[in-house]
Amino acid sequence: MIGLMTSLDATLDLLHLFGDPTRVRLMALLARHPLTVAELTQVTELAQSRVSTHLGKLREAGVLRDQRNGTSTLYALNDAAMPPKARQVWSLLEGELDDRLVASDRGRADALVRARALKAPWADAVAGQMERHYSPGRTWEATARAFVGLTTLGDVLDAGSGDGTIAQLLAPRAGSVTCLDVSPRVLAAARERLRGQPHVRFVLGDLHAVPAADASFDQVLLFNVLAHATTPARVLAETARVLRPGGAVVVVTLASHDHPDVTAPFGHVHAGFAPAVLRRLCTRAGLVVEHCDVTSRERREPHFSVLTAFARKPGRSNGRRHAH
Repeated sequence: MIGLMTSLDATLDLLHLFGDPTRVRLMALLARHPLTVAELTQVTELAQSRVSTHLGKLREAGVLRDQRNGTSTLYALNDAAMPPKARQVWSLLEGELDDRLVASDRGRADALVRARALKAPWADAVAGQMERHYSPGRTWEATARAFVGLTTLGDVLDAGSGDGTIAQLLAPRAGSVTCLDVSPRVLAAARERLRGQPHVRFVLGDLHAVPAADASFDQVLLFNVLAHATTPARVLAETARVLRPGGAVVVVTLASHDHPDVTAPFGHVHAGFAPAVLRRLCTRAGLVVEHCDVTSRERREPHFSVLTAFARKPGRSNGRRHAH
C-alpha cells in the first residue's frame, strides 16, 4: 500500500510539473534552442523572477540542464538524461502542441538566435553545443570517416551486414572483411557496392549459426541486428565462438522503448534492450564488457535512444590485426 501511494504521489507531482502553462511554454522553447534567462524573458515577456522560478523547478526534476557559456548560463532540454516518465509525458505534450502563443514564442526565439549568431563568430555562438549545429563539412559521416583512418583492423565479421555500407567504410583499414547476411538480395547489393575490393567476401547465412570456424575473426560488428534476432543470446554466443582470443565485438542497438508499432515494419522482434540486459547477455556469452550504455538519442520523434556496447573475448591476441 505504501508503494502504491508513493507511486501515486510521484505521478501527481509529475502531472503538476507539466500542468503549468508557463513551464510548457519554456520547455517548448528550450526543446528548440538553448537560451539564457534574459533571452527567455525577452521572448516570453514574462518577469525574470517568474522565469527563473519555473526553470529551477524543471531543472530540479531533471527535465532541463544548464551550462555556463561565458558569463551567462544556457538552459536546454535534458535530452540525454531526462527521467523516463517525464520524457514520456513531455513526448505526449510536445506532439499535441498547436498553440498560437507557443508558435509566437518560437518565432521570436528563432529570430533572437539568428541575431545572436550574427553578432558573434560561429564557434563562439555555439560553444558548448557544437554537436547540435551544422557547419559546412562538419558532419557525423565526415567525422566517422576521419576516425576510421586511425584504426587498424584484422579479420572483421560484419554480422548482418546489409548492403555493405559499413564494410565499405572499414575495408581499406582491415585485413579482411566478411559480410554475412540472411538476405540474398541484400548481399547482392553489398557485392555490387564493394566490387573491386579483393579482401572482402560475402556469405549467406544466419547470425544464430554463423557459417565459420571457431576463432576465425579479430573483430565482429553487430550493428542494428540484435533487435531482429529471435534469440539474441544465441547470436552473442556465436559471436564469442567465432572471435579469436582477445578479439573485440561492437554492438549497436536500440535501447528499450515503448514504440514496437514503429519498429515492427523494419523487422524488429524486440523493443530494444536495457543496458543491464545487454551487459548480462554479453557476459553470459563469455565476453568481457568494457562499455555498455546509451550513447545518443534521436532528435526526431519518437526520440529513440541508441545503446552501444564494447566487449572482448578473454585471452591474448595472436597479433593478426593488420590492414591492406
